[in-house]
Amino acid sequence: MKPQEVTFKAILITNGRKTGKEHAVELKAVFYDNKFYFSRRNSQSDWLKNALTNPHIKIQYNNMIFSGTASLVTDENLTKKISQLKYPDKRAQESRIVLEVTLCE
Repeated sequence: MKPQEVTFKAILITNGRKTGKEHAVELKAVFYDNKFYFSRRNSQSDWLKNALTNPHIKIQYNNMIFSGTASLVTDENLTKKISQLKYPDKRAQESRIVLEVTLCE
C-alpha cells in the first residue's frame, strides 16, 4: 500500500482511553519511509492521547482500512522532516508532537 501523495487526508481510528469505544477523526497525514505520520502542535488532542494509551489503531484511506501500531516519535530530526513534508509554509518550522504508525503485515 502506498498513497499517491506524500500528504493527504486519512481517518485515524483509535480506541477511547476511557470508554474503549472506537473514535474516528479525519486528519492530514504524511506517508514517509513506508509509515504513516500524524502531528499536532500540542499533546492535548483526544486522538493522540487515545493512540498513546492503546497503540493498536486503524487508518482508513482510499476506501481501505489498515491496522497498525502507533508510537511517539522521539527523533527530533524525523519530527522536523515530517513537519516539512506536511507543511510547505512557515508552519513547517513549528515544534510538533508526531505520532508514527507502523502498519501490521
